[in-house]
Amino acid sequence: MKSLKLLLTIILTGTLLSSCTTVFQDSFEDDFQNEISLEQVVTDYDLWYVDYHRTSGNGDVPYVSKAFTLSFFNGTLYANNNIADIGITGNGLGIDVGTYNTYSGILKTNHDLDGANDFEVTIVSNNEIRLYNYRENVNYYLIGYQTNTFDYDKLFYENIEYFLQEYVAWEKTTTTGGVPNAFDDENYLAFTPENITTFYSSQDNFGTNIDSINWSYVGGYEVYDVTGYEDLKILTLNYDGGDVEEFELSVINDGKIRLYNVNSETTYDFLGRGFVQYLKGETVKKEAKSIVRNTSRKRTKVVRKTKIRRNLK
Repeated sequence: MKSLKLLLTIILTGTLLSSCTTVFQDSFEDDFQNEISLEQVVTDYDLWYVDYHRTSGNGDVPYVSKAFTLSFFNGTLYANNNIADIGITGNGLGIDVGTYNTYSGILKTNHDLDGANDFEVTIVSNNEIRLYNYRENVNYYLIGYQTNTFDYDKLFYENIEYFLQEYVAWEKTTTTGGVPNAFDDENYLAFTPENITTFYSSQDNFGTNIDSINWSYVGGYEVYDVTGYEDLKILTLNYDGGDVEEFELSVINDGKIRLYNVNSETTYDFLGRGFVQYLKGETVKKEAKSIVRNTSRKRTKVVRKTKIRRNLK
């Protein structure tokens, strides 16, 4: 009787172990089949928008800070360092800035100037990943898009301060409506790439060579979000002499902006002159064919105040 019980115990134990083993194997095979490689993750989207305003940590990887988008394609690392001309440069991917590989399960990048940097990649959502660099202790959040579905409005308006810097000068092309006011005489505006607070203006004649413009006025500027609007900003120009001008700012295209003076109800269109292309480590001013020695431009977190729209046109 004892032998029979022992035999039954052995048979039952063997059956249970066999069953458990089968379940584990099935589960392991399912997990293996459902596993997504890191290469698949980073190449799943044509463009990864660097949502720099969400960056956390105390370090910095320079080439990521300068980029608005990153792309990973067949071992080549691409970046869009400009907002203007995005979607055109490199068929939308930007310029070739280095190489990458994912063989070890870690995103290993080798930038042509910044050198090697490794990132741990975490999937945050269907189209969002987090890159963590141990050495710099910094997290970058990237949002994935295909080139034909990229949110250009989001790019322009979230980074409007940097878009304003991408031309040496903004030349007034048209003035429409409103009552006469002092700003009617301002024909040129410039926003410095060294910071996001200083502007210059000039009353020089239309058609003046941009290298010869007399920037006779200077002051500080600030951009505000507008309650209830994603595609509109408010721009205030605070002249050193004490005058303050307030405008509704909208982007017409990647070379044209519109300013609506809320006090005079005048609309001004400005065209960008002297596109400044930010490459890997140098800055090229296309129109004047000269090198602008400003290689340090990188994005910083912009915390904007919010205003309510005053004048509904």
